[in-house]
Amino acid sequence: MSDSAPASDRFTQAVEIVRRLREEISHAVIGQQAVVDQILACFLAGGHVLLEGVPGLGKTLLVRALAKTFSGDFSRIQFTPDLMPADVMGHAVFDLKNQSFSIRRGPVFTSLLLADEINRAPAKTQSALLEVMQERQVTIEGESHTLAAPFMVLATQNPLEQEGTYPLPEAQLDRFLIKILIAYPSETEELTMLRAVTQGRLGDSLDVANVATLIKADTVVALQQLVAQIRVDDAVAEYAVRIVRASRDWPGLAIGAGPRGSIALIRVARAMAVMAGRDFVTPDDVKTAALPVLRHRVALAPESELEGLSADQLLASLLEQTPAPRA
Repeated sequence: MSDSAPASDRFTQAVEIVRRLREEISHAVIGQQAVVDQILACFLAGGHVLLEGVPGLGKTLLVRALAKTFSGDFSRIQFTPDLMPADVMGHAVFDLKNQSFSIRRGPVFTSLLLADEINRAPAKTQSALLEVMQERQVTIEGESHTLAAPFMVLATQNPLEQEGTYPLPEAQLDRFLIKILIAYPSETEELTMLRAVTQGRLGDSLDVANVATLIKADTVVALQQLVAQIRVDDAVAEYAVRIVRASRDWPGLAIGAGPRGSIALIRVARAMAVMAGRDFVTPDDVKTAALPVLRHRVALAPESELEGLSADQLLASLLEQTPAPRA
């Protein structure tokens, strides 16, 4: 994507790149189109994503497919109860020959970081990673190291197993731009997946060989800068604020979303507008972004938990009753 091209041409190029990214990811990931779109929106908005789903739904495959589409660095960390902050960030090593310390950088120094089963690591390690996500820099032995752009963390967690896990604190969940819930595939998708994985192949290794590398890291940064400039009408911005403010005293919610919620809504809505081929945000973009952006920024009241209600159900009710501006 050329910076010297006219704005209209750059936008057209961006829309085409996004279309091809979606297409390439679909070569490895069967179905889950809404999930793919949400991850791409977060990628374009320059945010971090938390993926939640039972094992075997393709969370790791999806991240690897996204990583394959661009030529930036990719790292994966398997979070375990004994993982220490230094294992993620890096540490100082004493060189006996030179009688001096050198910095050994950890896997966080990358463009795309997969934090697998983040809720298995202790709070100290989680906090260290979440701090890096917010500040985009790492401090080792008092020396600060800025992470190169683009930098995106995709963290996964399993909602079923509780033994040996450390739930992420609500205040730190705010570091994730969106939270995606991955559901089971449809019967047709599962049959297609079974045939693709078992036909002439041994084992069940993740295959991203059919995913082409399309863009460089600097192109990702250019895409993110373009998305940040997408037009947002005052009425649409006010709609996003109304949704977030309504969550703070909505029946069934003990805690509503803070100001970061409305900021995140607009960031993701801008990305969704580009993915739809538009250079302006509509109220529907905000509404589509609302659940993944807000579900981890609110907390249920005790009576809602007793009734078996979910954050998504309450937020869906809120969206239905919050009037949207007319186009």
